Amino acid sequence: MIKKVVAGAKEAIDGIKDNMTLMLGGFGLSGIPENSINALRESGATNLTCISNNAGVDDFGLGLLLQTRQIKKMISSYVGENDLFEKLMLSGELEVELIPQGTLAERCRAAGAGIPAFFTPAGYGTEVALGKEVRWFNGKPHILEQAFEADFAFVKAWKGDEAGNLIFKGTSRNFNPLMAMGGKITVAEVEELVPAGELDPNEIHTPGIFVQRIYQGEKFEKRIEQRTVRQRAV
Repeated sequence: MIKKVVAGAKEAIDGIKDNMTLMLGGFGLSGIPENSINALRESGATNLTCISNNAGVDDFGLGLLLQTRQIKKMISSYVGENDLFEKLMLSGELEVELIPQGTLAERCRAAGAGIPAFFTPAGYGTEVALGKEVRWFNGKPHILEQAFEADFAFVKAWKGDEAGNLIFKGTSRNFNPLMAMGGKITVAEVEELVPAGELDPNEIHTPGIFVQRIYQGEKFEKRIEQRTVRQRAV
């Protein structure tokens, strides 16, 4: 079996260089690859293009790479929780490509499925469609969207084994499994790393064939973006 287990985040990001395109899983702050992001910050790599549903918050998640100006371009669907992101975008310091959420997910999935492009009605008639080919299907206009090309994909799973098989939990299944398929090199950090063969095959979300490196993360903060609680009854 190919050895996929690495000692930690620093070894996992080996090969990261300036100007690369990275996929980073998670939804909001749920299921983000915390350790890998910290290692990317310490690496000092710059002019990165990051594909992620959102850009974290000012002091956590991808917000840490925005602080150090390591990200040149963000390709995202939602950016409303990050004041620094807004400031950098409005000042022109950060390139931003906003994509409908379903299109973002499908461009990740298509990359892993070997589909170079697809047509979708989402975004037609808006700035999203500018410069893109339009075709009509069943009387409805669709725009051509291309699959992503990412040098690395960083994902975070609840549990994984030494062969790279992954199980995700809850909201972290939104983008992590799709991005795990889409990177040329996929790095998975997991909360629990077990020997190969220990996971129930029926519960695996991402087969190990898509994962090149895996390690057990540590000190996960698992922050909540907006903590909302019900008022106590008097």
